[in-house]
Amino acid sequence: MTAPSSPAPRVKFGWLSPVIGNRWSDHQPIVVYQDTHILPTAMPHFDSLWIADHFYGFDERTDPFMEAWTTLTWLAARHPGVMLCHHVLGVGYRPPALTAKMAATLQVLSGNRFILGIGAGWREDEYRAYGYEFPRPAVRFAQLEEAIQICRLMWTEDHPSFEGVHFSIDDAAAPPRPSVVPPVCIGASGEQIGLPLVGRQADLWNTFIRSEDSFRRKLDIVRRSAEAAGRDPMSIELTTTVEKALPTTDAESAELREHLESIVALGIQHLVMDFGHPQSTDPVERFVEQVLHPMRTA
Repeated sequence: MTAPSSPAPRVKFGWLSPVIGNRWSDHQPIVVYQDTHILPTAMPHFDSLWIADHFYGFDERTDPFMEAWTTLTWLAARHPGVMLCHHVLGVGYRPPALTAKMAATLQVLSGNRFILGIGAGWREDEYRAYGYEFPRPAVRFAQLEEAIQICRLMWTEDHPSFEGVHFSIDDAAAPPRPSVVPPVCIGASGEQIGLPLVGRQADLWNTFIRSEDSFRRKLDIVRRSAEAAGRDPMSIELTTTVEKALPTTDAESAELREHLESIVALGIQHLVMDFGHPQSTDPVERFVEQVLHPMRTA
């Protein structure tokens, strides 16, 4: 007799809330508007809430742009039912020991809902503007790997020490240590350095899908790297960011659902939805009823 197959894992949905305020939002940070008008309706149906990590926007530098840690901590208190993740932190913006301490604190205060979303950073002008060094990619990814190692030591040991090429700590206690170690989500796409690092270190991998062939090739690199590191490659949760408008008609809902189902068919387990700046909860409710719930119960 053939053993029954295990049910497919429940697809997760994340909400990316923009922290920018620009001319399209009357220079009000979109996340502030969404917290009042959109998120109370959306969050009971979503699994996670994501916030980008930059210091200023991409249109005018004087446009409001909320700092990532402060904003996510504020949202953690206001929306207690969801996981919390940055999309993603730039490793060079904060010393790794400070990142570890902040993460431990937010994990404790949020009731174990924090995911450390982090990457090697890419926005050179922002690094330079704030007086941070911006080394070549190989160095930034080496720094990222050491930072993750430091975080995990500080989350799990009373007297953690680490001596790396780029960073070191010496008995860098971070009490209270979290009872649940935060998962680490790495945002990376580079096939030579970034993706092998994902395989070695990530609990979640966040990426953009440009094409099916490209994604499959990248996923193979991640999984082969995980195997080489002695890890279960299937233990890495696959997440992708989807930039789409909310549906306003039945036809748009059907089209969006078909698109998302094609992504899930590739093995993606967690869809991080970037809906931009919706002005009403009507399309949110339509998305929940016609896309999100049907995909979860299919």
